[in-house]
Amino acid sequence: MKMFRRHRRLRKNQVIRDMVKETVLNRQDFIYPLFVVEGKNIKKEIPSLENNYHYSIDRLEEIVQEIKKSGVKSVILFGIPGYKDEVGTSAFEKDGIIQRAVRKLRELYPELYIITDVCMCEYTSHGHCGILHGHEVDNDETIKYIAKIAVSHAEAGADMVAPSDMMDGRVKAIRDALDENGFKDVSIMAYSAKYCSAFYGPFRDAADSAPKFGNRKGYQMDPANIREAMLEIEDDIKEGADIIMVKPAMPYLDVIRWAKDKFDVPVAAYNVSGEFAMVKAAAQAGLIDEKAVAEEMLTCIKRAGAGMIITYYALDICRWIKEENNY
Repeated sequence: MKMFRRHRRLRKNQVIRDMVKETVLNRQDFIYPLFVVEGKNIKKEIPSLENNYHYSIDRLEEIVQEIKKSGVKSVILFGIPGYKDEVGTSAFEKDGIIQRAVRKLRELYPELYIITDVCMCEYTSHGHCGILHGHEVDNDETIKYIAKIAVSHAEAGADMVAPSDMMDGRVKAIRDALDENGFKDVSIMAYSAKYCSAFYGPFRDAADSAPKFGNRKGYQMDPANIREAMLEIEDDIKEGADIIMVKPAMPYLDVIRWAKDKFDVPVAAYNVSGEFAMVKAAAQAGLIDEKAVAEEMLTCIKRAGAGMIITYYALDICRWIKEENNY
């Protein structure tokens, strides 16, 4: 009789399945997005992002305790300022919302690895990611401001800056500015393949960052393109990016895999708000097992090649891993 391979031998029980498992989620894989707002005594749930909140700086200690308990080691900060103008002045002020939040987090949890989102959309009155000339974002003028924002975050104590604006040349501008100001050890995680995606809706509500007119197709990537993404990533690496990111994650697993195979730098992925909200909505409707789906989704993102995952499930998944491993 012709022999055939009995693959099922290695699926016989949980012990052997765990022994041959190729992709394992660890608590150090995850980065938690944290939204900070002006004001006092604010902890307000974001309606479109269940169990995620806007925090005022005086309430950050509460979420820091949750972060410590879960085992999450890193956060990425997003700020919602008290005022906006045409050039996003509040984004680079010494006492801006992110700058004060970084200093407070550093005080509360010195070991926490703090990443800051570097963009202008939350801070501009028009909601676009840069300086406008008419209705067009001026690339070269914008990168001057982006670099200025990054330096202000480094001065406040950020470990890493993450430019999400998708302007050409912004990584080089940031690296040069950081080095010139004495921040050679501050890392850059570039949103290198950031697609103009319909999956960002809940985030734009959370960050009050929707554009007041038009869209971002002129600077964010076309979802149809992958070779273009590789060119974006290659340029960001040449300009000094330490880590590159693919955003969104789940619909772009092929992009993550191409990037992992092609480039010798760490790859991050952003499991974005729309992905999170869809799982939540389906779970609330009784259609899926939320925990099982979330774990599968995050495992697939890591399997595709992401060494680190930004996700609104970060606190939950780290608690689940802790419970499953009894530590």
